[in-house]
Amino acid sequence: MTVIHLPGSKSVTARALFLAAAANGTSTLVRPLRSDDTEGFAEGLTGLGYEVVREADRWRIAGRPSGPAATDADIHCRDGATTARFLPTLAAAGARGTYRFDASAQMRRRPLAPLTEALRTLGVDLHHESAEGHHPLRITAAGIKGGELTLDAGQSSQYLTALLMLGPLTAEGLRITVTDLVSAPYIGITLAMMRSFGAEVTRGGPGDNVFTVPPGGYRATTYAVEPDASTASYFFAAAALTGREVTVPGLGRDALQGDLRFVDVLRRMGAEVRTSAESTTVRSTGTLRGLTVNMRDISDTMPTLAAIAPHASGPVRIEDVGNTRVKECDRLEACAGNLRRMGITVATGPDWIEIRPGTPRAAVIATHGDHRIVMSFAVAGLLTPGLTYDDPGCVRKTFPRFHEAFAGFAELLARQESGSGSPGPAPAAEG
Repeated sequence: MTVIHLPGSKSVTARALFLAAAANGTSTLVRPLRSDDTEGFAEGLTGLGYEVVREADRWRIAGRPSGPAATDADIHCRDGATTARFLPTLAAAGARGTYRFDASAQMRRRPLAPLTEALRTLGVDLHHESAEGHHPLRITAAGIKGGELTLDAGQSSQYLTALLMLGPLTAEGLRITVTDLVSAPYIGITLAMMRSFGAEVTRGGPGDNVFTVPPGGYRATTYAVEPDASTASYFFAAAALTGREVTVPGLGRDALQGDLRFVDVLRRMGAEVRTSAESTTVRSTGTLRGLTVNMRDISDTMPTLAAIAPHASGPVRIEDVGNTRVKECDRLEACAGNLRRMGITVATGPDWIEIRPGTPRAAVIATHGDHRIVMSFAVAGLLTPGLTYDDPGCVRKTFPRFHEAFAGFAELLARQESGSGSPGPAPAAEG
C-alpha cells in the first residue's frame, strides 16, 4: 500500500483567509495550501491593509472586523476565482475606502455578475470598468446594512459562499433565497467553517434553499486545513487505473470537501474503497466498468474521470456538468479535444460528455492554461507513455510541485507491482 500526503485544500484555505481577516483577534491557519492562488489571496489581503505572516506550515492573520486598514488599494487577483470573488466582497463590508480589483485575462473572462448584482442590491457602490459582470471593478465601501437577496448560483457556488461569509459583517444580517445551486457540497464547507469561526447560519425553506445569516461577526481561532480532495482524485484514479492501492491520510469520513465523493464513482466502476476516521483508501480490483454518472456536485473531478474513461470496459457518460464550461477554460471541450487527439471517440453536449473505450496514443495535451487538465491527463499518462503538455507549469495555480510529486508517486506504484523495496509512505507532496 502506498500512502501519499497531499497539500492543503485550496477551497478551505481561501475561506479560512477570508474568515480570519474578518475575525476579532489573530487566527492561525495550520498547513494552508501554498500555491499561486492562495499566495495571491494572501497578497491581496496585505494590499488591503491586513497583517498576514506566512511561515512554512502556518499562517497568522490579524483580523479587522471593521474592514480593510487601507482606504485606497489596487488589487490584482491573478487567476484565482476565490480571490476574485471573495476579496471584493470582504472589502465592500468595510466602513470606508475605494478599492479596485483586476485579474488575469483568463479570470477576466469568467463570470461575476450574479455576485456583483447582489452586492449592488445591498447598496454597494460598485462599477465594472470594462465588460459588465466581469473584472476589473471598483468598489467604494461604506458598510453594508444587510437585507434580503435572491441569488442564482447555477454557474458557481462561490457567489453564494461570498455572500454567506459577508452576512455576519453586515449591520442586520442577510436572508438569501437561492434559485439554483451548482457544486452544493462546497456550501457545506462554507457553513462548517463559518461555524468554526463563531458564526451560525440557519438553512430552511422549500428545498433548504433559504439561508439566514445573523450579524455579529467572527472570532479568531486556530484552524487546521485538511488535504485537498480535488487533488486527491488524481492519486485515487491512478490507483484504480493501474491495478494498485493508495491511502490519503487526513481525508476521513468527517472530511469537509464534497470532492471526496469521487471515490464513490471509482467504487461504481469496480474499485474497492475504505474510509476510516483518519483516511481514505482506494484499491483496484483490476477492472474499470463504464457508467453514466451525474457529477454536478463534484464537477472539478470531471476531468479526472474523463482522463481514465478510455480504459473502462464500456462507455463513460458524465452528465450535468455544464458549469465546467466557465471554469479556467471550457473543460468539457478541453477534455474532448485532448481525448480525440489521443485517438479516442468522444461526444459532447451542452452539459455532458460521453467517452468510448479505446487505446489512447501519445499526444501533446492542450492545457488551455488549466491546472486540472494537466493533472488529470498526468493520470492518463501512466498507461500512455509519451504524453506531453503545452503548458505544464500552469499547475502552480494549486500544486506547484505536482510533477515531481506525481513522478515519485508513480515510482511507488511501480514498486507495488514488482514487489521490490518498501511500499511505505510517499514523501509529502507539498504545494
